[in-house]
Amino acid sequence: MSIFEESIYKLIVETSTNLPADVRRTIAAAREKEDSATRAGLSLTTIAQNIDMAECNVSPICQDTGMPTFVVHTPVGANQIVMRKEIRSAIARATKDGKLRTNSVDSLTGGNSGDNLGPGTPVIHFEQWEKDEVDVRLILKGGGCENKNIQYSLPCEIEGLGKAGRDLDGIRKCVLHAVYQAQGQGCSAGFIGVGIGGDRTTGYELAKQQLFRHVEDVNPIPELAQLEAYIMDKANQLGIGTMGFGGNVTLLGCKVGVNNRLPASFFVSVAYNCWAYRRQGVVLDGETHEIKSWVYEGGSSVPMNATAVSENAAEASAAPTERREIVLQMPLTEEDVRGLKVGDVVILNGEMHTGRDALHKHLMDHDAPIDLTGGVIYHCGPVMLKDEAGWHVKAAGPTTSIREEPYQGDIMRKFGIRAVIGKGGMGPKTLKALQEHGGVYLNAVGGAAQYYAECIKQVNGVDFMEFGIPEAMWHLQVEGFAAIVTMDAHGNSLHADVDKDSREKLAQFKDPVFV
Repeated sequence: MSIFEESIYKLIVETSTNLPADVRRTIAAAREKEDSATRAGLSLTTIAQNIDMAECNVSPICQDTGMPTFVVHTPVGANQIVMRKEIRSAIARATKDGKLRTNSVDSLTGGNSGDNLGPGTPVIHFEQWEKDEVDVRLILKGGGCENKNIQYSLPCEIEGLGKAGRDLDGIRKCVLHAVYQAQGQGCSAGFIGVGIGGDRTTGYELAKQQLFRHVEDVNPIPELAQLEAYIMDKANQLGIGTMGFGGNVTLLGCKVGVNNRLPASFFVSVAYNCWAYRRQGVVLDGETHEIKSWVYEGGSSVPMNATAVSENAAEASAAPTERREIVLQMPLTEEDVRGLKVGDVVILNGEMHTGRDALHKHLMDHDAPIDLTGGVIYHCGPVMLKDEAGWHVKAAGPTTSIREEPYQGDIMRKFGIRAVIGKGGMGPKTLKALQEHGGVYLNAVGGAAQYYAECIKQVNGVDFMEFGIPEAMWHLQVEGFAAIVTMDAHGNSLHADVDKDSREKLAQFKDPVFV
């Protein structure tokens, strides 16, 4: 292995397992703004624990290690062909070692390459510069937050905010709406990069480039510095909160860049990033390719010092006077779930089964490989490693549930499933099925892949490995798996309530501010 490849491998591992100091400081400040006895407060404590666990275990902070995207600045004359080859080799090695999840999927066949290599993956951008050093930056942006990216074409009408024109005030409305529409599905509280101008492609590229800025920097363009400060203030008045549970902190960072545009086009592009803000960079010696320095301050300098979450997780209830926690053994009965209500903390013991997009599609037209009566489906695509002793779970947080909305209610009825676990909530079709069938939706803390992996004591088996490791159906023995009821069998949905409340608050910012 070349020194360049070894340096890239170290960069990948550090990016996946150890959040940099500026991100840690921002999350720590968010914890100070939330009451620890609320759902948002418990979630932030869990997040802080997870950050420390990932660093200690040298394992992925979140199981969705995203689309690896590199930006590489090289001296004139550097062999970019060889560098590209060695970056790809480092990606494959990191995947084999369990530092990255197998995330490269053939868009036509659905087949997983198994090594994160394939057409278009990883993404590598090369730029030359007149320096002797090599600067390599990497961002791992997961699919859940990637799905909440959004692009606006001005002028347009924006829900709750009215007309957005081709001016700074129109841009303001776009960005506020981008935060609102993400709700908890992008693992809020999050960070956003905003690109003003360009075309449809370069607008999104510019937005993503903003995510490489330091969280604590100040925009050198006064108008954009003012816009960033305004968005941070108003977005945190929407009440969406961590995981979309409601709360004081919805946005952790906002960075805005601007490019020229065509006269006929005016795009505002927003790249949403979850709290697991995994980006890091290295400066390499131009000759030896050894690491000279890290671009962002290392996370080890800012320990999260999370107060341990109690085993019963009673702090998760909405109000200290209404705390309820229920310990349940899987499989569940209809009586078990009809006794639950929104806000309850459920502690699960027994066997649960992972299921994502491929499995839900398959089960619509086929039988299940096991009896799922009373079962619990966990929307999760874990990071798994296998040795002579069998399979081991390296990371296992929840994925965004709304993708399963077309299937979930029908599958619960068909197989007698009593509970689903995920993040971000589900829609009216699933809510209706929960009420009619007797089911419940449990919201786990998005991104807390190490926290939940520790609850998994054994892998009992696996089906549908042909779908790839993330999409396979894993049968997991768990103890003390805590999640919060956010949709119950009585027609109640915390997600719908928070959406309605934040939409009403969004409308308060309809009147022009920047003119």
